[in-house]
Amino acid sequence: AGRRHRRQAAGVAWRGLRSAVTLAAEREYDYDLFTIGGGSGGVRGSRWAASQFGAKVALAELPFAIVSTKLTQGGLGGTCVIRGCVPKKLFIYGSHFHEEIADAAGYGWTLPNGVEPELDWQKLLRAKNAEVTRLNGIYKRLLDGAGVEHFEGYARVVDPHTVEVNGKRITSKYICVATGGRATVLPIPGSDLRGVLTSDEALALPQQPKKLVVVGGGYIAVEFAGYFHGYGTEVHLVFRGDLPLRGFDEDVRSHLLELMRSRGIHVHAGENPLAIEQAADGQLLFKTDKGTELAVDNVMFATGRVPNSKDVGLEGVGVELDPRSGKVLVDEYSRTSVESIFAIGDVTDRIQLTPVALMEGMAMARTMFGGEPVKPDHENVPSAVFSQPPIGTCGLTEEEAARKYGSVDVYMTKFKPMKHTMPTDRGEQEKILMKMLVVSDGFEGAGRVVGLHMVGAEAGEMMQGLGVAMKAGAKKSDFDSTVGIHPTAAEEWCTMRTKTRTTTAEDVRAAKKEKVAA
Repeated sequence: AGRRHRRQAAGVAWRGLRSAVTLAAEREYDYDLFTIGGGSGGVRGSRWAASQFGAKVALAELPFAIVSTKLTQGGLGGTCVIRGCVPKKLFIYGSHFHEEIADAAGYGWTLPNGVEPELDWQKLLRAKNAEVTRLNGIYKRLLDGAGVEHFEGYARVVDPHTVEVNGKRITSKYICVATGGRATVLPIPGSDLRGVLTSDEALALPQQPKKLVVVGGGYIAVEFAGYFHGYGTEVHLVFRGDLPLRGFDEDVRSHLLELMRSRGIHVHAGENPLAIEQAADGQLLFKTDKGTELAVDNVMFATGRVPNSKDVGLEGVGVELDPRSGKVLVDEYSRTSVESIFAIGDVTDRIQLTPVALMEGMAMARTMFGGEPVKPDHENVPSAVFSQPPIGTCGLTEEEAARKYGSVDVYMTKFKPMKHTMPTDRGEQEKILMKMLVVSDGFEGAGRVVGLHMVGAEAGEMMQGLGVAMKAGAKKSDFDSTVGIHPTAAEEWCTMRTKTRTTTAEDVRAAKKEKVAA
């Protein structure tokens, strides 16, 4: 086995050396690849092209900043590392401790003299900032280790083979646009007042708000609402629909809404923000179209993100953008309407997840320099929402599955997790939902699992392994024949034997007509 691995490593090294020699001999430009944007996708694609295929690669990224609401600030690692997934997850970890301490009483633990734990917000913020700063430095070292040249500054495309960075023009055989996106606020009266935030500023607040409005019903909104509530902030979540998380499975949406309310998050469904006013005491007065008025410390908008596709020179060289969203339009190989220019990650209109951007970057490098055009595979991508409790999902929703396959069998269970069978008084707040969608007998693909959904502790951790099973085309019989691990919540995936219902494409059409009529 050791010899085989050494031969494989030698093969990769030889292919990389051969590619480097070939590329150097054919080089007409300063670089083989120039990447604009140093987020997850841009860094991975650049490193892969340089280390695996011997390409001469450079990358441009804006100077590092914890908060980046201006297009003059950024940092290696991008949104995910600096002002997205990573710091958010760190805050989420911390927000659980108060509940864990409270739960401990149900297991016999008590704090001496009834002392309540206190939160040092400044210490939390310093620790978070130190970690994202450390990761920013790691990304720089990763680029250096792969031989990728790093330019710090604003880059824009001049022509199909030329970029300009800090006034210097550089030529490249290929250009990759990996500029990501940025958070926005709704243009309502008062949205420019001090104390109105996006997720960027919310992750860097110098003081913990006592009262907070979060506007939006997407995953960012429910995640931030959950973690601020966990730290003791009074949170009001406002969104225009009946349920949060549009696009997710309906059972998941309704179950999460129930649990958020049971935890004490104030949910204002079916309301739209109308205006924000400055109150005399320094607070903000938030108003909705349903007459709700809330005096709060901060208002956070989580109502969407826009791509960083403007002022990059794309339209001037013929790169086609979506006229409504501004996202860069690409083909199945991540190539734009200009043959030498590619785009990956959140600046495109595809799945906006960090691991997807990594996959797109590697596929792009292989397409450019590996002699084998590779399409990134966007099917059955597992994902998680780090709400409280969290969500894990992979594959199709019940409605999507019924429409695609004609009929699906639904297996679903809800139960109190074992931890909360002890007297923690939080069993209803942590109630688990698991749902499996299986193509019905008599339809093409019968027995195949086409959707898995979970709300509950460790849902994201479970879904990663389940995603592998789905990618391998697992059937319900494969789950049934697998021995579960006891006692765990995960064993329920292997013991769901009783069908909850069957949903057909006709059922979906009828339900839609009924909803429109109502």
